[in-house]
Amino acid sequence: MSDKKPIVVVGSINMDLVATAEHIPAPGETILGTGFQTNPGGKGANQAVAVARLGYPVKMIGQVGTDDIGHQLRQQLIQASVETTAVGSVPGPSGVALITVSARGENSIVVVTGANSQVTPTYLDQHAALIRGAGAVLAQLEIPLETVVHLAEICKEAKVPLILDPAPARDLPPQIFPLVAWLTPNETEAAFYLGHTAKAQSYAESARELQSRGVRGVILKLGAEGSYLANAAGIEAGVSSFPVKAVDSTAAGDAFNGAFATALMMGKSALKAAIFASAASAISVTRHGAQASMASLAEVEQLLDSN
Repeated sequence: MSDKKPIVVVGSINMDLVATAEHIPAPGETILGTGFQTNPGGKGANQAVAVARLGYPVKMIGQVGTDDIGHQLRQQLIQASVETTAVGSVPGPSGVALITVSARGENSIVVVTGANSQVTPTYLDQHAALIRGAGAVLAQLEIPLETVVHLAEICKEAKVPLILDPAPARDLPPQIFPLVAWLTPNETEAAFYLGHTAKAQSYAESARELQSRGVRGVILKLGAEGSYLANAAGIEAGVSSFPVKAVDSTAAGDAFNGAFATALMMGKSALKAAIFASAASAISVTRHGAQASMASLAEVEQLLDSN
């Protein structure tokens, strides 16, 4: 696959600092924890690793801080075979998520954007040639919104398909929708953008409503229910999930997006790409962690063959 145009991911690079405890402390309360882990994360980095694990060339555009965490995040991307020449270092802290998880599975999360806030339109312009040379671009909403809009404009001008994961859900300017090749919200995000839950109407109606804003293709990510795809060619279809024993759904959506982009670049149709992505996502939920849960190409092909 090395002779193919690379997938370029523009997005966040974080370190998740996860503490477990019997309960989430109340304001002013100090408690003893039962465990602690540091896990590389950030939706952008997760999606880049998902592509790399599938053996497809991928390049990351993002920012880390000059702290020790930034060095660790860069090294972990390199070890995952993600090209990091466009991952810059800016003075100050890297992006982190401070997560407390209770014995009941409840969590409390504080995300500190850190260096991700410096993925600016100007920084994108410095790497515009990388974007224009991509086979596809993946983006999310954990970097400044004006950067995502500028990215969409560059992709449109260069005729490079943009796959936008609209997460975390936030208000988007109307002009961005016609610039997006694929919009991939989960049910919560779809409800935010539609103003009602997807189940308030059929998935087909929800997808068409999003398409009416100018988006060429929509994939509703529905968790255990699979996904629903609608594109500009008039294809509308539900894709079933794969029967697996789920232990951790962290980054399952990122696994899906990375695999979907990879499958499209492998020459698969949109529907077959969604099935491929569903398999990759299913494998990811059988493992703990975000980037550590991403599937290899052999694993995805094996799951597809067995089903």
